[in-house]
Amino acid sequence: MDKTARKMSARILIVDDVASNRIVQQARLSAAFYEVTLAQDGATCLAMVQDHRPDLILLDLGLPDISGLEVLQRLRRDPACGDIPVIALTATGTAAERLAAFAAGADDVMEQPANERVLLARLRNLLRLKAESDFPAPDALAMAGLAEASAVFEPQATIALVTPQHQTGETLREALAGRLRDRLVVLSRGEALAEIARRAGRDTLPEVYVLEDDGRNPSATLRLLSELKSHQATRHAAVCVVGPAGAGDEAAMAFDLGADDAMGPGVSAEELVLRTRGLLRRKRHSDRQRARMQDGLRLAMRDPLTGLYNRRFAAPQLTAVAERARAEGAPFAVMVMDLDRFKQVNDLYGHAAGDQVLIEVARRLTANLRDTDVLARIGGEEFLAILPRTGMPMARAVAERLCHVMDDEPIRIDSGEALRVTVSIGVAVAGTAGPDSFGIEGLVEQADLALLESKGAGRNQVTFRLSAA
Repeated sequence: MDKTARKMSARILIVDDVASNRIVQQARLSAAFYEVTLAQDGATCLAMVQDHRPDLILLDLGLPDISGLEVLQRLRRDPACGDIPVIALTATGTAAERLAAFAAGADDVMEQPANERVLLARLRNLLRLKAESDFPAPDALAMAGLAEASAVFEPQATIALVTPQHQTGETLREALAGRLRDRLVVLSRGEALAEIARRAGRDTLPEVYVLEDDGRNPSATLRLLSELKSHQATRHAAVCVVGPAGAGDEAAMAFDLGADDAMGPGVSAEELVLRTRGLLRRKRHSDRQRARMQDGLRLAMRDPLTGLYNRRFAAPQLTAVAERARAEGAPFAVMVMDLDRFKQVNDLYGHAAGDQVLIEVARRLTANLRDTDVLARIGGEEFLAILPRTGMPMARAVAERLCHVMDDEPIRIDSGEALRVTVSIGVAVAGTAGPDSFGIEGLVEQADLALLESKGAGRNQVTFRLSAA
């Protein structure tokens, strides 16, 4: 493998006390372009995880020093490595050992020697799921105010049991009902798809789908899996396949189609419960991670006080508007607005009152611009508006209206006092030739110069610049 491929591949740690097993697995995974490290016992495994955090662990349960179950428990208790996917490998495959491994936190349990195609598909599947929830380290999130909150009460989930025959679904529901605290609903395949169409956009769809396959039409089960994973409303739901479609080559296909878990026929209710709990736990963890990341992205482009866009977001938006204007041969306008004598508000009434004024100004500006316009706070009391498809007559009307809505009605602050706030505006309009005569930066500069003229002419007024005919 060349250095580039090795650098980009996932790191797999194989933990097995049998040298021949390690060699065989290493050869398989190296051929699939994974970076492989080896450990012959539990102590070495725990040390290597701390020194060289792997992306996934293949863990034999029959280790000579520390049992594989205890290694699993230690890994799951350690916040630094608790999210590393672990596939437990067992030579016996007894029901008791499988249940103990899932209870200890294994993501899957496979018998030695594992089916190569299924193992590689499961590796790809778990690494993909991990990558989808791989977000900044806890320290980075904490610095940004986005660290995960302490554990809270988890609400009851809805788990859909999708079966070809309603009676088999009811039998499955009865087997799980006493072991899961969550709401269990039985759906046919058609009902599952109809529910998606009916409830799309709401938060009422199941969090976990258990697709039971009776062996009569495995391809139909896999098609439903593909539908669930490709639909916007259910692509983040956890989906597991149970039955013939979850075994052998069909299982490999299920994993590559996006299944979160797959198990063959004859799985016990106890094992299905443990697997389902693990799916729900990982799904909710990913949901929280995704929500925090979305909040972080929102904060990165929004002014936290007014909720308007910030300068960082406005700059590429201006470029995009200019490029569309040039392509369409349409004009557009840029407005730079500044509150008049705003320092006096802070000096006389305090910064809390100043914040109230800024919030109300942002509200009035937003209410008097179009949804297609971009409004940003680019300084303490300075705002930028980008108006696509706007020539001089419309820009003049909008700017004058904005001056009037500030001046016509005072802003009342919490102390009960009513403050008269006015705004000065500088406007630059790029004609049908686009902003070529000034360039984008020059267009904003012209709007700034027009703003200075408004200030110098007595404030509370609008000055215009036209960049091109």
